[in-house]
Amino acid sequence: MQHLLAELTSGDDARAEKSIPAILDLGMAAIPSLLDLTRAPQADSRWWAVRTLAASPHTRTEDLLPLLSDSAPEVRAAAALALCEHPHESAIEALVKTLADQDSLTAGLAGNALVKIGSPSVPSLLNVMSEAPTGIRIIVLRTLCELRDHRAIPVMMKSLSEESAVLQYWAQQGLERLGLDMVYIKP
Repeated sequence: MQHLLAELTSGDDARAEKSIPAILDLGMAAIPSLLDLTRAPQADSRWWAVRTLAASPHTRTEDLLPLLSDSAPEVRAAAALALCEHPHESAIEALVKTLADQDSLTAGLAGNALVKIGSPSVPSLLNVMSEAPTGIRIIVLRTLCELRDHRAIPVMMKSLSEESAVLQYWAQQGLERLGLDMVYIKP
């Protein structure tokens, strides 16, 4: 295992990527070492640990949640992406908080992970729509659009009259995806 971890953290992306299948072949036995590596001082090592955890079927969602608060934006983004591979309702609160990440890639990936979790995410997302700044509401509305949940219709309708053209766009997209884009005119 130590040799494989040395390859993973070698600084050579090709070698690191090549070591991942061998690490995954170790199954559950590799998880503790990978979790230890998520606490390494080097962001690159932490990133590769998260990358490998994302690919493992043995990774638990709970193990990824603390990584959404990593000091390095690339590690936070990798954690959000890993949660797309390991979606669970227990991640909703942390992912909703991550929608406000200063790194826009991380925030967007958190939205993607909430889409993977599905309809249990909707109530938390609707709460965010009532109190968040426009930048966060755009990500939330895009996420709600992808979820295609009828509970979001009132928020989407309200967003059609927002000053932000991007909010209007996602509201329109969401309503279209829900089949509510038709206008009926009385003859």
